[in-house]
Amino acid sequence: MKKGDRVANEYPQVMTIAGSDCDGSAGMQADMNTFLARKAYGISVMTAAVAGNSYGIHASESFSPAFIGQQFAAIADDFQVRASKTGMMADTPTIEAVAQNYQKYDFGPLVVDPVIITKHGAMLLEESAYQTLCDQLIPLATVLTPNFYEAQKLAGLTLTTEADIEEAAAKLQALGAKNVIVKGKHTGDQATVRDFVLLEDGKNFWLEEDYVPTDRVNGTGDTLSACIAAEIAKGESVEQAIRTAKQFTHRAIANEIAVGHKFGPINHWVEL
Repeated sequence: MKKGDRVANEYPQVMTIAGSDCDGSAGMQADMNTFLARKAYGISVMTAAVAGNSYGIHASESFSPAFIGQQFAAIADDFQVRASKTGMMADTPTIEAVAQNYQKYDFGPLVVDPVIITKHGAMLLEESAYQTLCDQLIPLATVLTPNFYEAQKLAGLTLTTEADIEEAAAKLQALGAKNVIVKGKHTGDQATVRDFVLLEDGKNFWLEEDYVPTDRVNGTGDTLSACIAAEIAKGESVEQAIRTAKQFTHRAIANEIAVGHKFGPINHWVEL
């Protein structure tokens, strides 16, 4: 036995499968910052890389399915990943590679952040990739974390009332996701942000925090899903992981840091 083998994989390890955002505010970097803040060891499979800053995205490159597969294999050969999460995946080949490789290895429960539509309603995926996401990745989700607009798209409903949102969550479970959190709108004309949670056993509840008027909101969805995955990796129940993630993300938004000139990151140094 080599030195260190006995304890090599005792520390909780959690993996993000996402693109790299070079300004650190979102994507893989936001995930890794969250893992560190929540005291879980972060591991990554990079699907793409983005050249961007607080003003916007200027260029991007996707990695080949073969290279994505090589990353999965390398991690499986050495680490004991206890939970995983996905972020934005640019196209059908990427989604297919992630879904196939995730099923090939044991990387724990999967949190799927279905990065389809921005919080302002702009579509991010072409229709063919969207359908692949629905058919191949969402059925693997232990937790699915759509924003308001993504939930509308996935459920095929216009969400106007609380009853509409509750119906949408049930439809998302019917797509194969075990647990669903439908994130509320962030339009600026509300006092609170309310998220609806539907668990695998049928239990459901609303989570509410004060709305924070700020442009320091890059990476909020990444952070929420990453925190859920980190808490699951540490042994928390899905319900408690979701509750912790909601509180952590809210505090990270409410306690601003001055980084970047326009749309800045949230504050992962915040403590619960």
